[in-house]
Amino acid sequence: MVSPIGTKASEEQCYMGTYHSTRGRTLSCSSKVAIRTGIAPDGGLFVSDELGTQQLDISSLADKSYFEIAQDVLGMLLNDYTAEEISACVDEAYRGTFASEEVTPLVKLDAAPGADAPQTYVMELFGGPTSAFKDVALQMLPRLMARTSAKDGGAERIMIVTATSGDTGKAALAGFADAPGTGITVFYPEGKVSRVQNLQMSTQEGDNVAVCGIRGNFDDAQSAVKRIFADKELAERLKAAGTVLSSANSINVGRLVPQVVYYFAAYAQLLRAGAIEAGDAVEFCVPTGNFGDILAGYYAKRMGLPVAKLVVASDKNNVLADFLTTGVYDRNRPFFTTISPSMDILISSNLERMLYFLSDGDCELVAGLMEQLAQTGRYEVPADLLAKIQSVFGCGWASEDEVRAAIKSCWDANGYVIDPHTACGYHVMEQTAAVEGTACRVLLSTASPYKFPKSVAEALGLFCPPDDFACMEVLAKHTGTTAPAQLAGLKTKPVRFEDVVDVADMGSYVEQTASRIAKEA
Repeated sequence: MVSPIGTKASEEQCYMGTYHSTRGRTLSCSSKVAIRTGIAPDGGLFVSDELGTQQLDISSLADKSYFEIAQDVLGMLLNDYTAEEISACVDEAYRGTFASEEVTPLVKLDAAPGADAPQTYVMELFGGPTSAFKDVALQMLPRLMARTSAKDGGAERIMIVTATSGDTGKAALAGFADAPGTGITVFYPEGKVSRVQNLQMSTQEGDNVAVCGIRGNFDDAQSAVKRIFADKELAERLKAAGTVLSSANSINVGRLVPQVVYYFAAYAQLLRAGAIEAGDAVEFCVPTGNFGDILAGYYAKRMGLPVAKLVVASDKNNVLADFLTTGVYDRNRPFFTTISPSMDILISSNLERMLYFLSDGDCELVAGLMEQLAQTGRYEVPADLLAKIQSVFGCGWASEDEVRAAIKSCWDANGYVIDPHTACGYHVMEQTAAVEGTACRVLLSTASPYKFPKSVAEALGLFCPPDDFACMEVLAKHTGTTAPAQLAGLKTKPVRFEDVVDVADMGSYVEQTASRIAKEA
């Protein structure tokens, strides 16, 4: 059996350590402005050229709690927040809100996936209120947002507009529900999330929330959200009514930077367990859709974390695996609805940030590639850039049958239950040798298996009733685990939101929601 380890953006506002767009440096702003506005005016993503100029002291990590590490990391990346503000945000986000004091605990696998593989650990990122890794960032983002003001974004209220492939939506709703001065609208692809994921969103409480299905897939929703942010006429109408748009997707730097913390926290736990010594290199395998979670690992590497490799694990929608192998990003391919729905993505937005940093800040190149993607659905990076990317990132992908086999393989070898997204990573680790010099491997587990009970139970060869909640009971009885109370309790919660719109009508829906919330405020 497995065992736990470790117990213990306005032009006027320019700061040292400014944020600017991946597509140009004309406008710079503080991190507070970047967080409040979400996306740069030119459609690019906010980045700071100071990333990596400060290094975390690896030798001291073993003596630090998650809360202390979070304060250090966030203080470096968001340097216009005061130490007091960061400390308060960390306490509000993580104390008493996660199942473990470690926040993102490691568990040691008895049998490492892959031949002659080093010791492997799973980092459980799903101990928060919605049982998904997004909680780590989305318990933090509303706290960061609350410490901005209208002068940081130009309006009294913020309307969060977010597209979700399943997990971001609920985590964002839970974080922003009834938060003062904010509203939130979440769009998800109708029929392309699990029943549990759907109920998590459609039953959400709060006077300032709205949830709406769209007729299309996640990429359709995400592209439409970007167009909503770029709609200047809509922005002016909302501004006149005292509202500014922002995002809770990982395009928002305030969503991204909290995820950097748990890479350092994993290393700290490995040090405390005696699994590594300070300076040893660790490989991380990350189930990946929008490239935000693994990009956070790259940020950690830039900040001094000894990373042997960052391995991208994709599902059948393997656009990232193809790109990392060939240098050609091509979204012109069939879209598959899989049992790992949060990874069913063909446009990985955070790849833009990675391209910026590994091209040594070549805004012109990034802008050109993004324009090609918008116009043709594809681009190809220069050979020298591809070589740099491949020196940092590995990749692999899993078919549907391989995902199911990985769930069963992990259970048979370790008595440990994983969800379909984590199983993509487990399969890739089974098929991919660790790079030379890797002391340990860490697989990021992004969701509770109880979010996908039917898929997991079927993979384990169990009899599966058609109802997800009955499947939870079957899974619990067979594995000796317990469904998180917040998931099991969905069965009896009343559904509040059943709206479905065409992609073309998403902007109108946002405007209507903003008007309703403003009247009720």
